[in-house]
Amino acid sequence: MKVFKFGGASVKDASGVRNLVRVLETVGFRDTLVVVSAMGKTTNALEHIIKVYFEDKQLVNQRVLELKEFHLRIVEDLFENQVSQVIQEVYDCFEELNTFLKNNKAPNYSFVYDQVVSYGELLSTTIIHHFFEYKGWKSYWLDARECIKTDDYYRSANLNWEHTLTSIKSQSKGHQLIITQGFIGSNSNNFTTTLGREGSDYSAAIFAYALNAESVTIWKDVPGVLNGDPRVFENTELLHQISYREAIELAFYGASVIHPKTLQPLQRKEIPLYVKSFENPQGGGTSVSKGKTLEPLIPCYIVKKDQVLLRLSSIDFSFIVEENISYIFSLLHEYQMPVELIQNSAISFSVCINNKYKRLEELVLVLRSRFNVEVKEQVDLFTVRHFNQNALESIRNNGNQILLEQRTEETAQFVLA
Repeated sequence: MKVFKFGGASVKDASGVRNLVRVLETVGFRDTLVVVSAMGKTTNALEHIIKVYFEDKQLVNQRVLELKEFHLRIVEDLFENQVSQVIQEVYDCFEELNTFLKNNKAPNYSFVYDQVVSYGELLSTTIIHHFFEYKGWKSYWLDARECIKTDDYYRSANLNWEHTLTSIKSQSKGHQLIITQGFIGSNSNNFTTTLGREGSDYSAAIFAYALNAESVTIWKDVPGVLNGDPRVFENTELLHQISYREAIELAFYGASVIHPKTLQPLQRKEIPLYVKSFENPQGGGTSVSKGKTLEPLIPCYIVKKDQVLLRLSSIDFSFIVEENISYIFSLLHEYQMPVELIQNSAISFSVCINNKYKRLEELVLVLRSRFNVEVKEQVDLFTVRHFNQNALESIRNNGNQILLEQRTEETAQFVLA
């Protein structure tokens, strides 16, 4: 069994879906499980629907209708005939979405987020499954919510491995071409959960682990893993080989090509991960497996935008000791603040965090009861792995104010205003 994952950029329109089929025809699709993300910017559109749902419900119906028309245009472009069933299923998805938005009473933003955003993957896989059938391929549409079992931590759910492995093995048995959703699962109450943004890569790794897959291939709009995001950094280069350990380091610091959780289950079973271009499926791409740390061994650049830098200092100039640090971390956990970087001195503590759950004001209010707190929002965190002097100078001389700098033997990090 091989596992392929196609992201939203690869299926952003009808042409992308046809290209997905061409990729499968080129590389083969016997004994293959295909994990697909939402089409194009669908996740962003659904996030906007959630935003207006909480802020101005009068706009919800119009935004849902726009998204429905987007998917129906793709259907009409893909299918010359025999469209009634797929159109009906698309209508059914949107009817379910509208029913939830109309009847929901839960005020929890994260709960609503997961119930709504999951329709992106359900729609994309429904359309592509029918296109496989339209092409004469026998495929099985697998509802990932029946397989990926998690806890109730909405928007970044934790996996129940035991139940998940059992469900995947039983649900996928006897099928040679399977299409399923990335990113989504369900909890013990059968409410939809999600695995975190970009969690479709993780979904692919979970299925691969459960099925003892021979490999996982992530199909991207880049030739493989580059040493930096070409939208941010100039003259990026392709990395041909990355060890599991190095890839986990890069993912931890925020490399966007590979999801941080993806590599751990693959490493445990030594399942190789390939990152290739869906525009050039015969290209070499990048291999993440046992072997050299990095080939070629060059600086790798990572940036996380729109972060928050907190500087804490003791009110009475007493030391920031273990008790204080333990208290700070307990609050960061309580208010769901992912920690990106920490630095402390005798009387101060600096931490760069991601305010993804929009609870910064609550956190700062509590911290100010015990500390002086300085808040810097909309900062960027730059990380350079395997840095050299030229790499450091390129960050220092980019014209932005350096708020914090930290270096270890292999990694340099900068918080820039």
